[in-house]
This record gives sequence, C-alpha cells and structure tokens, in this order.
Amino acid sequence: MKLTLIAVGHKMPGWITAGVEDYTRRMPPDLPLALVELKPGVRAPGEDGAKARQQEAGRILAALPPGCVPVALDERGTQTTTRELADWLQGWMNEGVAPAFIIGGADGLDQSVTARAGRLLGLSKLTLPHALARVVLVEQLYRAVCIIKGHPYHRD
Repeated sequence: MKLTLIAVGHKMPGWITAGVEDYTRRMPPDLPLALVELKPGVRAPGEDGAKARQQEAGRILAALPPGCVPVALDERGTQTTTRELADWLQGWMNEGVAPAFIIGGADGLDQSVTARAGRLLGLSKLTLPHALARVVLVEQLYRAVCIIKGHPYHRD
C-alpha cells in the first residue's frame, strides 16, 4: 500500500522540507509515502479566497490516485489519537485501499474536496500553519506505522 500526501504549496522552508523528508525516509518499503506538492491558487486582493480554493480543488482532485480513500485535513475533522490513526491505516491495509491525505492552501479546502473525502481529519484544535501540518501529519503517519509494525518508536 502506498500513502500519499497531497499538499497545496511549494517553496517550503528548509526545516519543513527536511522534516518531511526525514519521516518519509523512515517509512518501511511496504508503506512508502509520496508527497505531491501543488501550486496554490491565485487570490486577488480583497477576495475571500473562493476562487483560489476552486483552482486548488481542481488540482487536488486531479492528483488523487485512482481508488484511493481521500482524507482531508480540516479543523472540523475528527481528532484521533495516534493509536486510532493506526487503526484507520490497518483497516485500509486490510481492505487493500490506499489513503491520500490532503492539506489545502492558506484559504482552506473547497467544499468539493471535503465532499469527496472519505474522512475529515483534524490534527489539533489549534490552528496550525499548513507547512507545519505537513510535518505533524507525516510524523504521526510514521508513528502509526510503527504501532502497526510493533516498532518501539511509539511509547504509551
């Protein structure tokens, strides 16, 4: 099974790139993680971001791997424990479907993306910068995989 992270935004700070690369490199060969970076939509001054979200939605939906379970990161999404995330992953592994995690741009996700998502995941009640959300998500995916594989990285 291949895990996919679709994230709006490119030109991330070096420490973000390094963090994502570090946890991506640690993933086991049978659960690789691929990062797909998408160009942000254009937001004109004074606009509410709807046009940018729509532009991004088209790119996001086009980037979804065939047969995947889209998991949109959203502040209103389900907040899980790491063990619950591991259970989600194990369930998808048992079903033979691969999740694609989606992090939107600065204006959030268009309704067309959240409507297509099989799940909404909230990382925190805090508002996280989208770049930081990448690192947090990838670390949590690595941690969840360690739980599944019985690796001692996670400690209760």
